[in-house]
Amino acid sequence: MSDVVLVGCRTAETGGNGTGIAVFRRSGGELTADSTVPMVSPTWLTQHPALPMVYAVNETSYGEITSVSVDDGLTPLDVVESGGASPCHLAVTPDGRFLLCANYGGGSLAVFALHSDGRIDGRTDLVQHTGSGPRADRQEGPHVHMAVPSADSSVVSAVDLGTDEIRSYTLSPQGKLTPLAVSPLPPGTGPRQLMRGANGIAYVAGELSGELITMRETSPGEFEFVAATPSTAAGGESLVAHLEVLESGIYLSNRGPECITSFAGSPLRAVADQPCGSYPWNFAVTDGLCFTAAFKDDVISVFPLKDLGNAEVRKYPTGSPTCVLPLR
Repeated sequence: MSDVVLVGCRTAETGGNGTGIAVFRRSGGELTADSTVPMVSPTWLTQHPALPMVYAVNETSYGEITSVSVDDGLTPLDVVESGGASPCHLAVTPDGRFLLCANYGGGSLAVFALHSDGRIDGRTDLVQHTGSGPRADRQEGPHVHMAVPSADSSVVSAVDLGTDEIRSYTLSPQGKLTPLAVSPLPPGTGPRQLMRGANGIAYVAGELSGELITMRETSPGEFEFVAATPSTAAGGESLVAHLEVLESGIYLSNRGPECITSFAGSPLRAVADQPCGSYPWNFAVTDGLCFTAAFKDDVISVFPLKDLGNAEVRKYPTGSPTCVLPLR
């Protein structure tokens, strides 16, 4: 199903106007609406690394996760409680054994075992974060926004927007988490996402500070601050959203400036801002094309990365998109 692009959309239950997972067929940079999988606010989607299975958070006050088979069409399977309110991110460990869920509203990190066919077995652990940050409107308590497994699946690093920390844990073969390290970020950063680069360098999307943060991983799961870079070439305030670290460069989506920004150089700097529609919540890159969820415009915008800053943008309608997942 490599010609299929899935789009997670916020639905009426949580203030959106989507209807679930929107399914598009892709031919180069062209998208054709295909069908919809009805579901409550599947705002984040992730694909199993080796199996025809996709997992969706249902970002509600009660919090659920839905597994979806993509073996022959799209078939929803398991629905399990996420362990906390407003789950916002999922990741599968590289060994394919566990599903990690960041519960933003609940301020917790949950681990689920996966069967050999990718179906969800059951929750193996749940850790509750505590603490707060200087931004009273957004950092009144912990808000786990992302969980990132190490390449060998032995360490999980949880990004906490509410406490300005990366909290890392060892992950046992039984799916249990043990605290390993707490890495602070500058107060008010509001870390949203973490991605590893080359040579022990990692990058953090600072949602609240409007910055791309460079970190150094000094030992597995332990990070130290290196530098902060403004999130756009033009400057100004931004609610930073999605981060991608690719061979071609580093890219961020900026809500407010409404652009995808590329970074390069040493020291790192923003080099190009590409207009992409209103409130770019998330984006995905495949075959040199950037597919962006322009949430407030109710469209997926598509443009070539090689022309970033001056690219021709094509737009395809879908309600309240928050996550784009081109299937492998």
